Parts: sequence; C-alpha cells; structure tokens
Amino acid sequence: MRLAGKVAIVTGAASGIGRATAALFRAEGAAVLAADVAEDDGVIAADAGNEADVRGLIDRAVADHGGLDIFFANAGISGGTASIFEQSVEDWQEILRVNLVGPFLAIKHAAPALKARGGGSIICTASVAGIRAGAGGAAYSASKAGVIRLVEVAATQLCGADIRVNAICPGLIETGMTRPIYDQARAAGKEAMIGHLNPLKRGGQPDEIARAALFLASDEASYVNGHALAVDGGLSASHPFYRQEYGRTAF
Repeated sequence: MRLAGKVAIVTGAASGIGRATAALFRAEGAAVLAADVAEDDGVIAADAGNEADVRGLIDRAVADHGGLDIFFANAGISGGTASIFEQSVEDWQEILRVNLVGPFLAIKHAAPALKARGGGSIICTASVAGIRAGAGGAAYSASKAGVIRLVEVAATQLCGADIRVNAICPGLIETGMTRPIYDQARAAGKEAMIGHLNPLKRGGQPDEIARAALFLASDEASYVNGHALAVDGGLSASHPFYRQEYGRTAF
C-alpha cells in the first residue's frame, strides 16, 4: 500500500497505460480520479488539453477527497507517421494541444493543490521519441521533447515546494494508440518482429509503465526530480531506425 491515503488524478485513463496505472494506484491505496475524453465506466469525461476541464478535475479531487497528492498527465495522441511535409498546421496544433499543453495545464493547476498538502508528485508521459529522432512522427516527437524540457523547468520553478515533477519515456507499448502497428504485424505474420530493435527484443505492456509511474508517485522516489525515465527495453541506448528519404516521403 505504497500510496495509502493519497489522492491521484490520472488522465488518458480509459485504456492502455492510463487504465493500468489507475488500477495499480488504487491497488496501492490511493483514491483515484480517472479521466479521459473517451466514454468508459468509472472514468470522468475530461479533455486533458482543455484548461477548464483540468481545473475541474483538480477542484473535484479537493472537494471529494480533501486534496490532491499525485497528478499523472498521461493523455496523448500519436498523430500518425506522416512526414513534416505531409502534415498540416492543424495536425500540429492538435497534437501539441493534447501532448504538451495538457501537461503544462496539469503542472500549472495541480501545483497549488499539491503544495497545500505539503508537497506531492507530478508525472508526465513523454516518450523515447522525445529523446532523439527515429521513434515517432515529427509533431509527436516534438511534443514529447517539449514534455521532457517542461518537467525540467517545472522542477526548478517549484523549488522549495516539495513537489517533484518527472517524465516517463515509454518505448513501444501495446496500447490503443499503437494498436495499428501490432495489428499490421500480426496480420503479416510478423508479430515476433515487434520491438526487435531494442535489446530486450520485445514490445512492452501498459503495466510495465504503470509500475514506473507508481515508483515516481511514491515516497520511494523522494529524491527523483526533474528526470525523464526511459522505460523502453533499452531502445534509447542506440535508437536504430529506418530513415525516411526526403525525395520519397515528401513528394
């Protein structure tokens, strides 16, 4: 019961990493407000990139449970694999709104509530795609790189508040967002190739990211702050990838 007596918000909680984390946090004793734009039983309808929705989640945590100790800003969208030259401004704006503005709003509005409880933990889902090129589309990678820098800046600007701000950088995890990759590989009889570029030679599961989130949310990570934790089977150690050729992908 590593989170006994704690109150947590988890966004993107209708499936994948968010759902696994909400379940694990509850199993470890936390009162959890699970939120998502998708309709689902036990999930609060909220858009992680909408300021009013984020403030509403925090107000609800305070009203219903007396405060807030943990905010896991996990909600995100992939935006597909189109090249820079194939994406529209509207694509970029929406990906950045959810993936980067969402964590900004979580930090901005959760921090006062956490400070009122004497401190706490904010966790943001970034990605190995935010560490270096080769693990995601352009807008997605840019948004996740932004998340990593955001948590570093937030950790410094919350100096003295006893609020830790960290990021998790998942590798290839089987979730609703990555389902097309898995479905395509299975349909082609190449399931064994999934995740073969990382040293563990496999894809990951949502509960493996949930356990990393639990560590960062708990007192076990009391001296971990402003850090981006890669949970990727070792992919980011080298990041081998297939390079898109400008002449072939752009036109």
